[in-house]
Amino acid sequence: MKRNYQKEMDALIERNAREGKRPSLLLHVCCAVCASYVLEYLHRHFDITVAYYNPNITEESEYRYRYSELKRYVDEAGLSEYIRFAEVAYRPEDFFEAVKGREADREGGARCAVCFDQRLRYTAQLCKAGGYDYFATTLTISPLKNAELLNTIGERIGEELGVDYLCSDFKKKEGYKRSIELSRQYGLYRQSYCGCIFSQREAKEKA
Repeated sequence: MKRNYQKEMDALIERNAREGKRPSLLLHVCCAVCASYVLEYLHRHFDITVAYYNPNITEESEYRYRYSELKRYVDEAGLSEYIRFAEVAYRPEDFFEAVKGREADREGGARCAVCFDQRLRYTAQLCKAGGYDYFATTLTISPLKNAELLNTIGERIGEELGVDYLCSDFKKKEGYKRSIELSRQYGLYRQSYCGCIFSQREAKEKA
C-alpha cells in the first residue's frame, strides 16, 4: 500500500502537541520558493534550523543569490525569531565527484538520486552531530521531485546513522499552491533549473 506521508506527519504533529513536545528539526532547504510554505507550516510545530547544503548548484553567484533570497524571505515573512541557520560550506566539487560518470543522465534519473543522497546524508550527519530530534528536506514540495524516492533515501540514511528522518510530501494539502502564492507575495526568485550545470543545459535545450 502506498504510504500517505502527509497523514503520517499530521499524526506525529498531533501526538507531539498532546504530549506538550516541540521537537528540534534540521531542515535541508534548496531555495526560498520551496522553503516558503514549508517554513510557514512547520515553524508552528518544530524548532527549526535550516541547512542550506546544495553543492549541486554549479555557479557560485546562483548559489549565493538563492541563499540571500531564502534569508530575505525568512526576515520579511516575520520568521527570523523562529528560524536559525546552520553553518554550511559551499563545495561544488563534492557534487561533481559524487555524480562522476552520470553527467549524461537526464533530469530526474539516477544522477538526481545520487544528488538527493548526498544532500540528505550531509544533513543527517549535521543532525546527529547537533543532537537534533529530526532531519528533513523541502525537496518534496516540488511536483518535479519524487517524494517516495526522497523519503526512502532519507529513512535509509537515518537508519544507517541512527537519527530520525521526518517523512514528508509538502506538495499535499495544497502546499505547492501555497508556495506559489508566497513566492508572488514576496517576489521570490524562481529559478528555471534545479541547480547543476547538467540540469541547466537540459532546461536550455527545452526552452
